Amino acid sequence: MAKVEVLLPKMGESVAEATITSWLKNVGDTVDAEESIVEIATDKVDSEVPAPSEGTILELLIEEGEVATVGQVIAIIGTNGETEASASAEPKAVDASKVEIEVSTRPTTQSDDEKSIVFSSSDRFYSPLVKSIAQKESIPQKELDGISGSGKNGRVTKKDILEHVESRGSAPSPTQTSAPTASASKKSDAPAQQVSAPSLPVGPDDEIIEMDRMRKLIAGHMVNSKHTSPHVTSFVEVDITNIVEWRNRVKDDFQKREGQKITFTPIFIEAIVKAIKDFPMINISVDGDKIIRHKNINIGMAAALPSGNLIVPVIKNADMLNLVGITKMVNDLAFRARNNQLKPDEISGGTYTITNVGSFGNLLGTPIINQPQVAIMAVGAIVKKPAVIETEHGDLIGIRHKMFLSHSYDHRVVDGALGGMFVRKVADYLEGFNNQQSI
Repeated sequence: MAKVEVLLPKMGESVAEATITSWLKNVGDTVDAEESIVEIATDKVDSEVPAPSEGTILELLIEEGEVATVGQVIAIIGTNGETEASASAEPKAVDASKVEIEVSTRPTTQSDDEKSIVFSSSDRFYSPLVKSIAQKESIPQKELDGISGSGKNGRVTKKDILEHVESRGSAPSPTQTSAPTASASKKSDAPAQQVSAPSLPVGPDDEIIEMDRMRKLIAGHMVNSKHTSPHVTSFVEVDITNIVEWRNRVKDDFQKREGQKITFTPIFIEAIVKAIKDFPMINISVDGDKIIRHKNINIGMAAALPSGNLIVPVIKNADMLNLVGITKMVNDLAFRARNNQLKPDEISGGTYTITNVGSFGNLLGTPIINQPQVAIMAVGAIVKKPAVIETEHGDLIGIRHKMFLSHSYDHRVVDGALGGMFVRKVADYLEGFNNQQSI
């Protein structure tokens, strides 16, 4: 019997390791090529590793909860073929990574003859093998969602979908049944950074809720940021009446032409990018007593997930995009963030972050810096206010659309002058927005 090594695939340039959160197969189980065998987790992104070939699981080399490095052997599969054995050589680690990333974390795309199934419209995870069978058998998304899964957390297995295919002609359509409950949030033993705190009494009617893995990571990241950077926050109120009126005028035509909405977020990001070019010492990181000034402008956009957790996808080289390009990137990353389809590289490498506290009706906030960056901006709710308008004929009182910008920065390297001038410059770009421009 030939043996094939299952390697932990490469998941991005900045990702060197991952936690084994759950084995989907046990020793002695048979697997098909491309069938998912293990769930892994990196910082904020969960994915699965498929079997490189069919066979029988001989060994599971990493325990659940343990950390493995990229390229490390995590399992052994026994096969009856000889050609698969050569695929277990270490140089093939990159090939394995391509398979994993493409099938587990990429946004789903279909050719013209596959448009009946839009996997990205479902929050439920399907292995590459199950997707392949669904495409081949022309099973639409709604019908696929209605299949009861016998796998872990209700996952649809190869056996489930094949049995469904056999019974399609004689049994009622699964779309008439309720879809199974979505998988519960995955948990991990990876602890958040420990902080000394008094013990709390627990009453008989109190509920104890275990933090999920993502919440532990967020907690540790936020505490670490506060311990690392002395935070200072500057505030500016900005008049964005021109932007509101312009968006109201172009949004319908833009959606008809591009097939997607234009929100305020891309406009804010465009202004931040312009201001970074004026003040490049905001686009830095700190390494000990050294300052690293980044050439690329990579804007992170904090996004709230349906679970209540937070994730920050990154628009790489935002200064190379026009407003339409930024809009499309914002919409794409936000959609895939909500559907757990982001790649590890898409949540790393940010040099500055924006967070929209106004989406929750908040006027302003004091955001925590997303390390290793040195600054973050929060945009507040847009509200109508009476304001003094200066004209050549004198001052007038008018109704204006206004909002607050909150700029938190690391006082180790960003003083009040730079931090204050930067947020003021962003406000100037927003107030000077050309409401006659086309898009």
